[in-house]
This record gives sequence, C-alpha cells and structure tokens, in this order.
Amino acid sequence: MIIYESTKQQFMDDVTEDTIAVKIHNQYVQKIGRAAMGEINAWNNSMNYLYKVLNTSDIPDDVGIAIEYRIPATPRRVDFMITGLNEQDQYSVVIIELKQWTEVETVEDADGLVQTYFNRTKTRTSHPSYQAWSYARLINDYNETVQNEAVQLYPCAYLHNYIQTDNDPLLHPIYDPYIEEAPIFSKGDALKLRGFITTYIKKTDRTQSLYLIEHGKIKPSKSLQDSLLSMLQGNQEFIMIDDQKVVYEEALRLAKQAQSGKKQVLIVEGGPGTGKSVLGINLLVELTARELVCQYVTKNSAPRSVYMKKLQQNVKKSVIDNLFKGSGVYYEALPDEFDCLIVDEAHRLNEKSGLFKNKGINQTMEIIRASRFSVFFIDEYQKIAMHDVGSKEQIRHYAEITELTLASQFRCNGSDGYLAWLDDVLEIRETANADGFDFEYDIRLYDDPNKLRDEIFSKNQINNKARMLAGYCWDWKSDGKNNPGVHDIQLEQYQFFMSWNLSNTTTWAIDPESIEQVGCIHTSQGLEFDYVGVIIGEDMRYEYNRIITDPFKRAKTDKSLSGFKTLYKKDKDEALRIADQIIRNTYRTLMTRGTKGCYIYCVDPHLKAYLQRRLALQGAVVWLG
Repeated sequence: MIIYESTKQQFMDDVTEDTIAVKIHNQYVQKIGRAAMGEINAWNNSMNYLYKVLNTSDIPDDVGIAIEYRIPATPRRVDFMITGLNEQDQYSVVIIELKQWTEVETVEDADGLVQTYFNRTKTRTSHPSYQAWSYARLINDYNETVQNEAVQLYPCAYLHNYIQTDNDPLLHPIYDPYIEEAPIFSKGDALKLRGFITTYIKKTDRTQSLYLIEHGKIKPSKSLQDSLLSMLQGNQEFIMIDDQKVVYEEALRLAKQAQSGKKQVLIVEGGPGTGKSVLGINLLVELTARELVCQYVTKNSAPRSVYMKKLQQNVKKSVIDNLFKGSGVYYEALPDEFDCLIVDEAHRLNEKSGLFKNKGINQTMEIIRASRFSVFFIDEYQKIAMHDVGSKEQIRHYAEITELTLASQFRCNGSDGYLAWLDDVLEIRETANADGFDFEYDIRLYDDPNKLRDEIFSKNQINNKARMLAGYCWDWKSDGKNNPGVHDIQLEQYQFFMSWNLSNTTTWAIDPESIEQVGCIHTSQGLEFDYVGVIIGEDMRYEYNRIITDPFKRAKTDKSLSGFKTLYKKDKDEALRIADQIIRNTYRTLMTRGTKGCYIYCVDPHLKAYLQRRLALQGAVVWLG
C-alpha cells in the first residue's frame, strides 16, 4: 500500500504549493487512520529537502515517486521511493530512509545498532543503513513480482538535519557492511544523494515499477514451523527489523554479560504476531552456536510437538529433546545449570509443576535460579487458564530485570491496527483504533457456520494452513476422543456437526486430516495459520450494550477454568473477574491465529450484530448469509 503516489513533477509542484504534507496526511487518514503531529511536521521538513535533491533535469520529470509504502506482511513503511529505468533499461527503485536526527552515538557491543534521542530519552535503535537495507530485503523477499521482473532495489538513508563530524559515530567502521549496502547522506549532502539517484535512475518507466511494487504478487508469509529446520541449520530465514533487532542484540549482550558472573533476566513484552517465537528460536540458534547450554521453554506442548515433528526426519531425537522443554522440569535443576533459558508464552507459567501440581515451588523462580540468563517472552492478555500465573510483576519479584517491548505486528497481515481494534472490540482495553484498522486483513462474519466451514475447507486446499477453532463451550466427549464420527460441537439449527481435535495426535496444527476437526485454545496457542474460522460460543454474548462473558456456559471438560467454582464460593466477584479475563483472552488469542484472515460465526445473534456494526464503521465488513 502506497500512501502518496505521483510523478516527480507533481511532487515538485505539491512541495512548491506547500500542499505536500496535507496531501500525504489526507491519504494517510483515508488508508490507515489518524497521524501524529510529529509525522506531519516530519513530512513538511523532509519533503522540502528532497525537493532540493530532485530539482535537476538529470532526473526526468515523469519518474515515479512513492511516499509511505507499507511493506507487505509488516506494519513498516518505506519513507520515500523514486522509480524509473537504469542504464540497462531495468526497472530501478531508489529507497530512501529519512531521519530527523541531529545526534547519534555508536553502539559497539551490538550489531547494527546506534543510540539517539526519542522524546528526550536516549534509546537504542537500528542504524539507518541497516534499516534501509532490511526494508529492501523484505520487499524483495515478499514481492514475487519484484523478483520475477528483476526490479533492482537501491536503499540509502538521508539524515538531512545531521551534521557529520570527524570520526563520526554514524560512520564507525563496525557499520561498514550495512553502509556499503545502503549509503548514508547527511546535511549538506543533497548533491551527493542526487548523484546516487542519477546513477540508478536514468529514464522514466512510466511508473511501471511502482505498479509492480504496489500490485505485485505477494508471497505467503513464512511460518516459524516451516522455517525451523533451516533456522537451526544457521540460515537467516527472517530479517529482523526495528524493535526486533534491538531486542535480539540486547539479549545477546546480556547473555555474554551473564557468563561473566552476574545473573541476567530479560522480559520481552509483545502481543500476538510481534515475532516473539521467531526471536526466541533465533536466540536459541545463535547462543547454541556460541557453545552456550541453551533451551527453548514452553508450557504449552502444542508448539513443541509441532516443532519436533518438523525436525524429526533431519535432527536426532536426543538433540531435539535437549533443545525444547516444558516449563515444569526445572524444579530439580542446580543453580546456574544452564547458560540460557528462553521462555516463550511466559504468561502461561504455573506456580507448581507435575501432573498433580505438587512439585517444586514456583516455575518462574525455578527457571531464573536454573539459568545464568533467562528470557521471558510475555503477553499478559494471552493468559487463558485459572492456573496461568506468569506475569511481569512475578518475574520482577524474583530478580532484577531488563525490560523491552515488541510493537511490530507480523501476523494479521502486518496490521498493528487489527490487534488494537480487537482489544477495543472485545473490551479488553480502550485503544485508538475503536473505529477500525487497515482492512487489508481479511475478516468476515458468517450467518451460517456451514458456509464458514466450507470457506475454511477451501482455503486449506491451498497449503494445509487453514483451521476451524472454537471457544471451549462444548464438552469433549470421552467416547469421541479418538473417533471422528462422534460430533462434540453441534449447532442443531444449522445442522452443523463437528468433532473436537482428536487426542491421538499432538500435532493437530499440521496434520492434513485436522481440517475435519475443530481446534481449541490449547491446540492453537503459540501457533499460526493462514486463515482461521472461529466459532464464538455462548460464553461470550452481547447484552445491555456491552460484551458479557459467562463462565457457566463453558464445557465441563474445560480445564482452563479449573478452580473457578471453588473460588466462586469464597469470593464471587474475584472468580468472575478472573473468568471474564480468561474468556476474553481466549477469543483474542483464537482471533489472532490467522496471518491472512479470520472468519467468525457467533452463536449469540446480538454479538454478531455488534461485531457487524463495529466493522461497518469503515464499510469493510464481508457479510455472508
């Protein structure tokens, strides 16, 4: 998606008429939503500098200009692109990362990071050359048409407010590999940047490059489970950008520091699809390569089982078993027995371990004690059971911590807005996305669950990456646990009948026959699909102009509310508060498993009507009978 698109001549006219920022802003609001005043001021400032750069007959008037291009499958946007043909008549695109910075400090203990000021706070962030290079890589990786048509991408960075000095920290030799890929231009370098552009843009392509970038065929997003083997073999399957890169480098720094004596604990907070699991596996690979004893820990067995099945044909079982562990195995571990423990889904940690929850004292404490360096990836809005006690507060109680946040959304078609909108719609928290989000994400409401199922079946025929999911409102019948002929989920009004996932497999998420079954929260959390069809049961309804939750409509066989009735007798309000959080979090998690789309059927017609109203605010609902 491109926010502003024109020829060079039209861009120059818009800057001359002092309308460029207004035009960008109007398109931004129409396509994405409100823009911060800081962005508007940045557009005003930067576009005037680029006017000077482009003000030459050496750059044809009819070359293409694109401002704020959103990279597919990510929320990140390229600031400025110029498109045309190079000397060989190849499609050619110059990518310019714009910065308003005036101060920079070198960071020598990390790869590709600098320090600068954001809101008067000194912050580590990607070096501009690394950022421009990584954006070009992502465009090339995701846009199949860019590859097939041999579109040449030439990234660079322009810091028009930044005055270079002798031995400049921005140009420290440690950044040479990235500066070679994406040169740096600063204040006073307008003519140098012009020279860079004219090297690669010789004539117009009549905006054909822009068309190929904007309308090119987008490759499917890589999934962690499909890329796992290659990652463990040391291949770079995922380019880390922005906050991902910062977190990764900080984790490596802390891991190194921890080997010198002082225990280190890192909390990384991030919502669904922010790359927590990808980061965790990348850290596992790198730290293991550095000959550190490292394990990847998840309480939920479903992701571990999927990872193990993906690896078992190429990696020895003993190696797999030693890399991936459950969270309840460290109560007998010796202090600092491990160099690093990487805990994914840390919000799912329990107090005690063992089948009867009678072993150990506290899983969080035991993991911290057992490792010189521990990383906790956490999203407290994904707690989905009464005994989930993992929290930032608890981790802080047991150790001094470093805390970082992942904000970039790589699931739900890269739409940060979808997650914020969903939180607002489910009344989990108020957000700025109450009126909608970037609707490149495919969200649909269905009147008939059979039609929803038919569409999911159709999507699954592409690559076995679509699944039916449901809230736990139907009992998992004991005589049907291994019998697909027993239908646990029955909606008589529509003659809709399906079974819960069978108990004779631990890899429901990737088994081809699983399309015939409905997955629950326990078989899908921590994993992702292209499309999900979600059935919202009677435990979430819309009454009295608000969403209500009803734990008494949950299935008797659901263990996630184990202990609710006992607590309800002692403290009714507290029991209902915890159950309410669990139910909302459950549907939030189910509705964010799809990278490309989420299709929904609501048992409660009033909830369906409410969701329809919320979607209709931007006229983007797909309503199927």
